[in-house]
Amino acid sequence: MDTYNRIDLTDFQAKVSQIREAIAGVIVGQERAIDLILTAIIANGHVLVEGVPGVAKTLLAKLVAKLVNADFKRIQFTPDLMPSDVLGTNVFNVKTQEFEFHPGPVFSQIILVDEINRAPAKTQSALFEVMEERQCTVDGVTRAMSPLYTVLATQNPVEQEGTYRLPEAQLDRFMMKVNMGYPAYNEEIEILKRYHENANLVKLDNITPLLTVENVLQMREMLKNVVVDNSLLLYIAQITQQTRLSQAIQLGASPRAAICILQCSKAYALLQGRDFVTPDDIKTIVPAVLDHRLILTADAEMQGFNVNKLTQLLLDKIEVPK
Repeated sequence: MDTYNRIDLTDFQAKVSQIREAIAGVIVGQERAIDLILTAIIANGHVLVEGVPGVAKTLLAKLVAKLVNADFKRIQFTPDLMPSDVLGTNVFNVKTQEFEFHPGPVFSQIILVDEINRAPAKTQSALFEVMEERQCTVDGVTRAMSPLYTVLATQNPVEQEGTYRLPEAQLDRFMMKVNMGYPAYNEEIEILKRYHENANLVKLDNITPLLTVENVLQMREMLKNVVVDNSLLLYIAQITQQTRLSQAIQLGASPRAAICILQCSKAYALLQGRDFVTPDDIKTIVPAVLDHRLILTADAEMQGFNVNKLTQLLLDKIEVPK
């Protein structure tokens, strides 16, 4: 590996430890989901959080926004939600005889889109430009979003009645898909104990912000100095190529997916206190980056495969760089 200037991660590590402790004080378990969401925010990406109702998806999004001291808006997607309800609209002011723009809830820094698959396609597509280009165009006027702009969207994987499947083009705009499962037995006991002792714990009123928006933007700047060996770039390319060559996969990973693997690996390395990426960093984040991007063939699904299982098989086939 070439010589390089080391990044001083002392303050960064201290902040990350404090954030993890603060989240653990409110949410029991879900360490992997928390790490992946923090990784995506540092990597400047959006996150699709999937899980059954009641596993703290919304609570986690609110908590992250509170700890970062970012402006936070929540949009509850429903079948009758219109694009203007999300983006905003021009309203005629009788006094000035001019139209004034009233911004929608999408104009914030961290946006929680609850049950994103409940809204029809035209409302879902209203997020396309905002998520990809960090700007919003209404009536021909383009307005830029905050540099921090991050969308955390949730969906329920079980209930399909009254929902609209997200198109592949929109799914690809999410950097990661994070699955939040049920807590373990011991974790559930701890949840009950905490709630019994203090039912107000989940209201977040006493949570003190640990970072500023500027701190997060500085963390994103650090990504430029995280070292990735050439062998690891080849490793990432091999992974995405294998998804396109596999007979069990109908739609493979796009070049955008490869870039997401690279960026997330660098952000994950920073979270682990390192200024260089290892093969294990890549193997850890690949399932979350590819989960929502790959479409299996009908034969593969009939044989009982799912995307995570197939991704693991592909990773096992590829030689890990030394």
